[in-house]
Order: sequence, then C-alpha cells, then structure tokens
Amino acid sequence: MAWDEWEQLKTQAAEKHSTGMRLNQLPADPGGSGSGVLVASQDDLGAVGHEAFILHGHLSKDADIAGAGMDKHGAGSTMQAAGNLKMHNFTFGSALETTVTVWDTQVKTLLQACAHISNHLNYSKKLHANDDAQVGISLHRRDGSAVPVSEIDKYFK
Repeated sequence: MAWDEWEQLKTQAAEKHSTGMRLNQLPADPGGSGSGVLVASQDDLGAVGHEAFILHGHLSKDADIAGAGMDKHGAGSTMQAAGNLKMHNFTFGSALETTVTVWDTQVKTLLQACAHISNHLNYSKKLHANDDAQVGISLHRRDGSAVPVSEIDKYFK
C-alpha cells in the first residue's frame, strides 16, 4: 500500500466518523409526554404489592401437590402414590417422586419471590411516604410558614 493511498483511507475514515459531540436522546414521542421518564406512583406500587400478596395466597393453597392429602406420616397423596408404584417395581414411582420434589422446590421459590415483592413494595411505599412527610416538615419555619424558594436554593449551591 502506497503512502498516499494510506493517507487517503485515513481521510475517508475521518470523514465518516466525525469527532464532534453527539448527545444521545430519546426519539420524539408524538403520542405521549415525550419525557422518557419512568414514573411509579405509590398507588402503582401498592397495587403491584397487593397482587403479589394475592398470588402468594393462591399459590400457597392451590400449588401444594406435595402436601395435598397428607397421611399421618406427613406424605402427600402424590408422594404416597409414588411410594406405592416404587414398592411394586414401577420405575414411574421414582420419576413421580422427582417431579413432586422439583415442583415443590419451584413453588417455594415462587412463593418466596411473591413475598419479597409484596413486602418490599409495601416497605418502599411506607418509607417514601415517611420521607415525604419529613421533607414537608423540614420545609416549614417554626411558625408554620413555608420556607421561600430562595432559602431552599442556598442548599444546592
């Protein structure tokens, strides 16, 4: 490659990739607010937390195949069936035990996730409400009048 050919390629590459400043931004949203900001109100958080709580209750009752129809030894009807199948040398008995064990583990994981979501959102909702109240209290003078914006602005300089 000749030197002038190299220089020509460098010039072409520089023209393609300008070193000027570019700002990333969201495309204009003709149907919406265009702000691109995710907003979740306390009502939204409360609703999601409540739905997670309801789902937890339904799963606790309806998805428990390991504990359904328990005998005096604590084995559910599905595990009892698996034991009977194994006792009669059916290989399906072991497969059924494995299925119940995996199912039970997955249900417990899902229950834990629902409880975590519900508890966390309820906690966040209460915490932020308390924070908002504290900010509201701190932005009033002792006589109850609001602190003027010029006073608040001093804290940001």
